[in-house]
Amino acid sequence: MSTTQQPLVLAAELALAWGDIQRHHTDLPNLAAPESLIGESSSACGSALGFERLLHEAAHGLAAARGIRDTSRAGRYHNRRFLALADELGLDHAADPHASSGFSLVTLRPETRERYADTINRLQRALDMHTAATEGSGADRVRSFRGPSARHGSSGGGVRVKAVCDCGRNVRVVPSVLAQAAIVCGACGQPFRIVEVPNA
Repeated sequence: MSTTQQPLVLAAELALAWGDIQRHHTDLPNLAAPESLIGESSSACGSALGFERLLHEAAHGLAAARGIRDTSRAGRYHNRRFLALADELGLDHAADPHASSGFSLVTLRPETRERYADTINRLQRALDMHTAATEGSGADRVRSFRGPSARHGSSGGGVRVKAVCDCGRNVRVVPSVLAQAAIVCGACGQPFRIVEVPNA
C-alpha cells in the first residue's frame, strides 16, 4: 500500500473504531474529521494515537453533546467533569491531577480493553501499517506521534489554524495534517482549506 493511501486507511479505521464506541454510548456525536488526529504533533490529551486516545476524545465528544465544560486554560486543563465522562467510557486516572493538564492522562481499564479487544487490535494493525509506511530510518525518520512525557515537556508545538470548506463549516487543524492528506467535510464533501496563516 502506498504512503499516500495510508492516512485514508488509518482515518477509515479511526472512524470504524469511533462507531464501535458509539454503539455503547449512543449520545456520542459523529467524529467529523478522523484525519485531524493523524500526525498531530502536540496535544493536551497526552497520549499517542490509539484506542485509548480515541476514548479520551470521545469523552470530549460527550461533553460537547451534553453541554458540559470539561476543560479550561484553552483546552489544556482537563477538569473533574472530564474525569467523570472518562470514567463513563471505561477510563481511569489513578494519580492526582497534573499541574498543567489536570486529568488528561487517562488509561484503559482491563474490562474496557476486553470489551473493545477486536476494535483495539484492528486499529493497532492500521497504526502499525501507517507507521511503517510513513517513518523512514536514521536521519529520515519522521516522528508522527509523541507520548505523554514528550507532550508535557513543552507548551505545545502544533499550532492550529482555521480551515474552512465550501459550505462554511470550519475546523482548527495543525497545517502538517492537511499536508499529509485532505480533510473532507462530511456535510458538503469538499476539502477543508486553511484560511489563516500562523504568525512566523
